[in-house]
Amino acid sequence: MEETKQAAPETAMPTTYDPKEAEKKWYDYWLKGQYFKAGQRQDAKPYTMVIPPPNVTGMLHIGHALDFTLQDIMARTKRMQGYDALWLPGSDHAGIATQTKVEQKLREEGVTRYDLGREKFLEKVWEWKEHYAETIREQWAKMGFSLDYSRERFTLDEGLSKAVREVFVRLYEKGLIYRGKYIINWDPAARTALSDIEVEYKEVQGALYHLKYLVKDSDEFIVVATTRPETMLGDTAVAVHPEDERYKHLIGKTLVLPIIGREIPIVGDEYVEKEFGSGAVKITPAHDPNDFEVGRRHDLPQVLVMDESGKMNENAGKYQGMDRFDCRKQIVADMKELGVLIKIEDHVHQVGHSERSGAVVEPYLSTQWFVKMKPLAERAIEAQKSGQGANFVPDRFEKIYLHWIENVRDWCISRQLWWGHRIPAWYCGDCGEVIVSREDAAVCPHCGGTHLTQDNDVLDTWFSSALWPFSTLGWPEQTEDLKRYYPTSLLVTGYDIIYFWVARMIFSGLEFTDQIPFKDVLIHGLVRDAEGRKMSKSLGNGVDPLEVIEKYGADAMRFMISTSSTPGQDLRFRWEKVEQARNFANKIWNASRFVLMNLGDFKASDIDLGGELGTADRWILHRLNETVREVTRLIDAYEFGETGRLLYNFIWDDLCDWYIEFSKLSLYGSDEAAKKTTKSVLAYVLDRTQRLLHPFMPFISEEIWQHLPHEGETITLAAWPTFEARFEAADAVREMELLMDIIRTVRNIRAEVNVPMSKKVELLVKPAGEEALAILKRNEEYVRRFCNTSALSIELGLATPEKAMTGIVTGAELFLPLAGLIDIAQEIARLEKELTTLHGEVDRIEKKLANQGFVAKAPAKVIDEEKAKLADYADKRDKVSARLAELRG
Repeated sequence: MEETKQAAPETAMPTTYDPKEAEKKWYDYWLKGQYFKAGQRQDAKPYTMVIPPPNVTGMLHIGHALDFTLQDIMARTKRMQGYDALWLPGSDHAGIATQTKVEQKLREEGVTRYDLGREKFLEKVWEWKEHYAETIREQWAKMGFSLDYSRERFTLDEGLSKAVREVFVRLYEKGLIYRGKYIINWDPAARTALSDIEVEYKEVQGALYHLKYLVKDSDEFIVVATTRPETMLGDTAVAVHPEDERYKHLIGKTLVLPIIGREIPIVGDEYVEKEFGSGAVKITPAHDPNDFEVGRRHDLPQVLVMDESGKMNENAGKYQGMDRFDCRKQIVADMKELGVLIKIEDHVHQVGHSERSGAVVEPYLSTQWFVKMKPLAERAIEAQKSGQGANFVPDRFEKIYLHWIENVRDWCISRQLWWGHRIPAWYCGDCGEVIVSREDAAVCPHCGGTHLTQDNDVLDTWFSSALWPFSTLGWPEQTEDLKRYYPTSLLVTGYDIIYFWVARMIFSGLEFTDQIPFKDVLIHGLVRDAEGRKMSKSLGNGVDPLEVIEKYGADAMRFMISTSSTPGQDLRFRWEKVEQARNFANKIWNASRFVLMNLGDFKASDIDLGGELGTADRWILHRLNETVREVTRLIDAYEFGETGRLLYNFIWDDLCDWYIEFSKLSLYGSDEAAKKTTKSVLAYVLDRTQRLLHPFMPFISEEIWQHLPHEGETITLAAWPTFEARFEAADAVREMELLMDIIRTVRNIRAEVNVPMSKKVELLVKPAGEEALAILKRNEEYVRRFCNTSALSIELGLATPEKAMTGIVTGAELFLPLAGLIDIAQEIARLEKELTTLHGEVDRIEKKLANQGFVAKAPAKVIDEEKAKLADYADKRDKVSARLAELRG
């Protein structure tokens, strides 16, 4: 493919940065240049991520912003590092969630899905999908995400639907998909089955009802306890432990069910715990998963007493038509009247709620489709334990993943919805056979009949999402994209969907591609509010990422949210931190404007770092080199918070507050060679700084980079900076530390005695030795300029003035004669305070080094560092003490 060429927008660098103008301009520019499109570097190593597809249920929230920003950081970094980076976008049809939203909208219009019929209803849902898919794309653009839109996918796309059918048929043919009547989690509001992990358990204040069941033709009775008295209408036995001496003689006898008079047996089953409660358990096989298993062992009838909406059905007798909770109240009243309600106890227990509708989930006997999980799980467990599995970051989440998959139950995959992948199963009206087929079935292969009816149910949303890493790349066809970009490099997701999604993608990838679908799994936490609360509509504490962008710009939001995160940990959203990030962007902008104003017509080809470099030049190049090495290492380790801290400190402190200030000496001087060197260093360092910053703050970095002397069309494809040994300059670091210490100390002394920086002062500097003397003589102009001296003396044998402000730094003593500055009493008080601090530091380190536990465990390097600190503090203490003695006379 021929490389796309385009000219960057030409604009002068404005006085202030306007995020709105820059963001629109550069995103359009990137899309037009197809810079995010993978496959344009066929000789490059691929790097792949598939976006966790957001549901087409509404707007993206701040949690999406975190998840996608972390991915964009990796995509942009790898692209700059020369990889053929594919970040594949897409969205999920989200069966229950989307259908619920559309049904709510229809109800507001006075219509139900049944009024419309399946076909017309689905047309409405597709309209909803198109609207919100476009909304999501607009949000991706506003946040600056470098997605390859040419490969965008949707879970109901034709290609993905083909993959879903292929998987269903293969699993069915292997006996891993089956249809059966089992207890499942039922959502009475959405009228659909749920998988175990779609049920949220909440602590509820309920009651424990103790009921008396009479033994037929006897004065004996058995007491059972239940939290759901309405289900007693479906009881088909009472179970006791076979070795329980209290009840052994009753096993095989008959009880009479209160109210409705049905006769039920007493059975012995080891499922019952003798010590728990009365030691007798009512068995309701159609409304409890454990009772279902007991019922199968004893061949008990399965009596369903509710319909799909949670109302009592014809098996509930006089309670038919009542809501299940209203029925509960009535049954309790009736039991009380009959004298069979012994007592009611307060009882706090965990009650399952539908993750989607919020309704109390009902264990419900129903015919559903299931995936037999054990064989699939075993392969995934073996891969993980043998070191061939996914690399979880942080690694503690591997245990969570393994715990779930080792204890996994069969997966109920059918949903009683209209929106989703319809189950590819047909029922023959002539011979009763079930036909499962890749293609729509028209003729029964068993009897040749043509009276076929397709199953009405659709598949669980997560069934198609489980195939996302390979179905999006063209599987089951062996496409070029599948060969090149699969398995993927990284999955970024929250810890809340490890079970829902990550585990299912892993066993699906192994089953259908023989490969783990991703190398690394980066797990992040939830975005909480400033008080640490989960964001929710009910609390009204949610944050709209577009609102953040409107106020502060996309870069500020991205920098704040990504650098506040630690792998696996929740983070708190604070508006003041976004403001700090915006201020950081403004600092970079203002510094860049200063540099550009002084570069003039300087071009990229004019950059020459081979000439004579001054101390500050060598220091900033060394610090840049360290920053490049550490930022690269930290991004590879997904330590974005630490990366942000490093970038912030380097740009704000080293570059802006120190080097740019130091550069003014040569920029405003008359030495043309020094001026060119300074311009070269400024242009080079600012260019590399923008490249390091680009994955976090893509818009402002592109805007600045385009104004800098550069080669290439866009910073998105500029080469990632690399460590360069030629810039190593430990001696320059020592020199700069001495100079910065002196400047800081003089400024601190000025502040203490309220002497403004604009007022010139006399400064005497007594170096600690020849090396310090040479450093200070070489850099005398920096000291003179940034301490604003009227006179400067730097001498080894400097006579200590009697009355002066004193500063002690590592390598030198500083004296500011007091004449006209302060009174002696104030200076003595200041030095006494400093002496107290230094005494404390010396005492602290001496105790530390005297601690045998510390000395025995600490590395030699740490102990040496502590000894060096001790010597330094002791030297400063002695000098301050001596100076105090002089002042006191």
